[in-house]
Amino acid sequence: MAKQKVKFVCQECGYESPKWMGKCPSCNQWNTFVEELAGSKSSSRHTFVTSDQNDRKKPEKITNISTEKEPRIATDMPEVNRVLGGGIVPGSLVLIGGDPGIGKSTLLLQLSSQLAQKDLNVLYISGEESIKQTKLRADRLHASSDNLYVLAETNMLDVSNQIDHINPSFVVIDSIQTIFKEEVTSAPGSVSQVRECTSELMRIAKSKGIPIFIVGHVTKEGSIAGPRLLEHMVDAVLYFEGERHHTFRILRSVKNRFGSTHEMGIFEMKEKGLQEVENPSEIFLEERSQGAAGSVVVASMEGTRPVLVEIQSLISPTAYGNPRRMATGLDNNRVPLLMAVLEKRVGLLLQNQDAYVKVAGGVKLDEPAIDLAVAVSIASSFQNRASKPDDVLVGEVGLTGEIRRVARIEQRVQEAAKLGFKRAIIPKKNIGDWNPPDGLEVIGVNSVQEALKATLGGA
Repeated sequence: MAKQKVKFVCQECGYESPKWMGKCPSCNQWNTFVEELAGSKSSSRHTFVTSDQNDRKKPEKITNISTEKEPRIATDMPEVNRVLGGGIVPGSLVLIGGDPGIGKSTLLLQLSSQLAQKDLNVLYISGEESIKQTKLRADRLHASSDNLYVLAETNMLDVSNQIDHINPSFVVIDSIQTIFKEEVTSAPGSVSQVRECTSELMRIAKSKGIPIFIVGHVTKEGSIAGPRLLEHMVDAVLYFEGERHHTFRILRSVKNRFGSTHEMGIFEMKEKGLQEVENPSEIFLEERSQGAAGSVVVASMEGTRPVLVEIQSLISPTAYGNPRRMATGLDNNRVPLLMAVLEKRVGLLLQNQDAYVKVAGGVKLDEPAIDLAVAVSIASSFQNRASKPDDVLVGEVGLTGEIRRVARIEQRVQEAAKLGFKRAIIPKKNIGDWNPPDGLEVIGVNSVQEALKATLGGA
């Protein structure tokens, strides 16, 4: 009997090696190689093109291709519609990732129930729970319908056969790491299995026009487990985020072929499931302390939505040789950079101060337009002088201390006016042909010194 050949595959990037290696030369990760049988792969390769057999490999003129858009499937969750760019696109493949227990299955079961109540056949495939466990969760969420089918299966062939038999309008796979193909010799959840099963699901979605949502596990670093190819294959990648000790959940889009990226939907986890938050700015600011030093409100853009959140800073003398710089909810590198600008351009002695900066509410901000608010918050805590509670700030800070223009300033200012703020400190370059809302004073600043003078009464 011939000896079976084996190979070692990196579970992070898919790099293959004939022998085991401690460190992957491709992604530089340690202890990621797993032994797999080097079996022959299936010789049949499917295509998801739905045109005629004779025209499958025939190029077409781009001017002759029809651009008629298929109507999107609107859900009863406006927050989900916003993140997806207006609704579910027929034939799309959407990947949802998030920490364990964050509510991914709850969100998809509620979504499946809502679509089933619109006379659409929905197939919910669970590879981690039995059908009775799924039923218990559905009863708790009041998510039952005659058009909602539940299947506990992990074999990709059986999953494909059931999709052909039921012909659903919407499919959920929970999760992709539990599905396997018999032709692939590696274990479920491996790079080869995830790649092949996702490719099969993509073929089904494109050929039948069925939108498929798949759940992906995440690593301890927070990224979706498996090969990076998984995120390239799907049409949209959504991350479901939130703190375990908070009831708020954030559905964030990081890739979307049919809409804007970095869109954000806010939900609140309650006893009967997830409930949408219509006005997230009001929720994030409802517990703000009035007149506290180091507290500043910033108008940030999450996709096409303006969101007002509170930035808090605490500056205290250090007890160590090297002062600490800690940030929660924003880039750690931005805090020491802005503190260096304040020290060099404004004259604040911060080199012997510990700095702790936090975005309240568990939100993560990554746009440069929050720089001015972070700088003013640090200066406010250091000088122990509070800014006015009805001020909102927005602007990018340069290394020379200048305040640079930001995008979509009108939407930010209008959101601030809607929530009752009286003043908006913005870059002077953003003051143009638009009219500020009634009751809101707009102050343009060119430098950090001018911003500190307007908010704290001086540097």
